[in-house]
Amino acid sequence: MNWQYGGIPLHPLFVHLTSVAVPVAALTAIAVAAWPAARRWLAVGAPIIGLVALVSVPLATQSGEWLEEHEKETALLERHTHLADGLLPWSVAVFALLTLWWAWQRFGVARVDGRGVARVVGIVGPVLLIAAGIGSLIEVVVIGHAGAVSVWKG
Repeated sequence: MNWQYGGIPLHPLFVHLTSVAVPVAALTAIAVAAWPAARRWLAVGAPIIGLVALVSVPLATQSGEWLEEHEKETALLERHTHLADGLLPWSVAVFALLTLWWAWQRFGVARVDGRGVARVVGIVGPVLLIAAGIGSLIEVVVIGHAGAVSVWKG
C-alpha cells in the first residue's frame, strides 16, 4: 500500500493519532481501575477508547514501515522501528482488559454467587488494568522519543 497522500507521507498523521489515543486509553484504564465513578461515567466508552488506540497502532506501524523503505536508514531510525514493534501487545492488553472489565462490571458482578470470585476479580482486574496502562504509557513515550531523535538528529 502507498502510505502517502498528495506526495506527503501519512506516518506523521497516524503517529499523532497514536500518541494521543494510546495515552488516553492508558489513562482511561488507570481511571476505571482506581475510581469507581469513572467506571460508571465512562461505561462502554472505555473499551471504545481502547479500540481507537488499538487500531491506531498498526496504522502508525505500517505507514512507518513504508516510510522506512523510502528514507535513509540510520541506527536511530532502526532503534525507533525496533521499539515500535513492542507497542501492539500493550495496546491489545489495554483494549482487552478495558473490554473485560466493562463486561464484568456490567454483566458479571451481579451474577456471581460467591463473594470470593468477585473479590479476586475486584483485586486482580484493577491491578492488571493499572499495569497495562502504565506499561503502554512508558512504551509510547519511549517510542515517540526515539522517533523524534531519529528525525531531528538523524
